[in-house]
Amino acid sequence: MSKMLDRLLEEKIVAIFRNIEDHHADSAAQALINGGVRMMEVTMNTPGAVHIIARWREKFSEQAAIGAGTVLDLGMAKEAVAAGAQFLISPNVDEQVIDYAVNQGISVWPGAMTPTEIVNAWKAGADAVKVFPLATLGYKYLAEIRAPLDSIPMIATGGVDLDNIQSYFKAGACGVGMGSKLINMEWVRNGEFDRLTAHAQQFVNAVRG
Repeated sequence: MSKMLDRLLEEKIVAIFRNIEDHHADSAAQALINGGVRMMEVTMNTPGAVHIIARWREKFSEQAAIGAGTVLDLGMAKEAVAAGAQFLISPNVDEQVIDYAVNQGISVWPGAMTPTEIVNAWKAGADAVKVFPLATLGYKYLAEIRAPLDSIPMIATGGVDLDNIQSYFKAGACGVGMGSKLINMEWVRNGEFDRLTAHAQQFVNAVRG
């Protein structure tokens, strides 16, 4: 088990920053850190993603783990790692990305939906698999596939909110990936960072309580 997977098992929440505007990014990240969220994913389709990752590694390295999301191919993986990403997350299974991450000593958590995809990702070297899209499939689907595949750590991504987050963990998730349900972009743009902190704290309390 990798150190980053250990950290995921402890922290349980990965905040997904997609299309965050650069001038709001640092304040939004700090707001979540203040609320207890200590794992941050910047998606590679966010304008300036590699610059944000690099800056956050400098600014928040003592407070949070910083990774890259939506890593679709080897080129993106190399860019992300060069920027300092500590983990790579994808919506798909790309064996080149997995191989590269493993060779670089970087945790890689590819996205998969079916049992075949999940097992293939695991066998390729992923130390956890992102089950996606769970906004459509729901926690009952996760519980069903966890029954025969209980040795594979699974991150639930999509559809997680305060009302159902405990259900995802009871279904066997080792962690959850959260975007808009955690990071309200209207609050960010309005500078309501205290509100964002309080909201993050609710999720942290829910997973630790």
